[in-house]
Amino acid sequence: MSVQAMARLRYISIPPRKMRLVADMVKGLPVEKALDILNFTPRVAAEHIAKTLKSATANALSQEGTAQLRPEDLHVKNIMVDAAPTMKRIRFRSMGRVYRYRKRHCHLTVILEEVVQKKVPVAEVGDKAADADKAEVKPATKKKARKTAARKTAKKKAPAKKKTAKKKATREKAADGPKEKKKTSRKTATKKRASGKDKE
Repeated sequence: MSVQAMARLRYISIPPRKMRLVADMVKGLPVEKALDILNFTPRVAAEHIAKTLKSATANALSQEGTAQLRPEDLHVKNIMVDAAPTMKRIRFRSMGRVYRYRKRHCHLTVILEEVVQKKVPVAEVGDKAADADKAEVKPATKKKARKTAARKTAKKKAPAKKKTAKKKATREKAADGPKEKKKTSRKTATKKRASGKDKE
């Protein structure tokens, strides 16, 4: 049977609406996590709830003992915020008038419950991890095979393009080479003739 513990804080000078805003943040959480959230919540209501929560955990541990109950197993089952008696006060205003305002109070009740986590055997955990690894490896090997096949096809296609480029370059050189030589030979011939005429 699950262990339950309770703690109460009465006549808190905070309106119930403001207290419930913080209480809803912590419902259903483990005690340790709930205290962490409350310690970093910048509201006055968080201090009161944290104090009552610590009191409830102390009650649970004192009832059952630390040998049978661990603080890590305690969860916040419910947090009840009830309205307390309202104090009526007056504030003096101008022209002899009086304004009335209400100071609302609340009662806080925190209920904790033990939630035991199921222990999974080590062998089952190992089998599940191995199955997960196998499931992850299969798609990875397929992807690698596709990548290697794509690389091989790219390598095969690449040299053909280079060869065709080289052939085109050699053809262009062969076509341009003789024309340039002919031009240079004509120029040299005209120069020789001109030099012979000058000598004469």
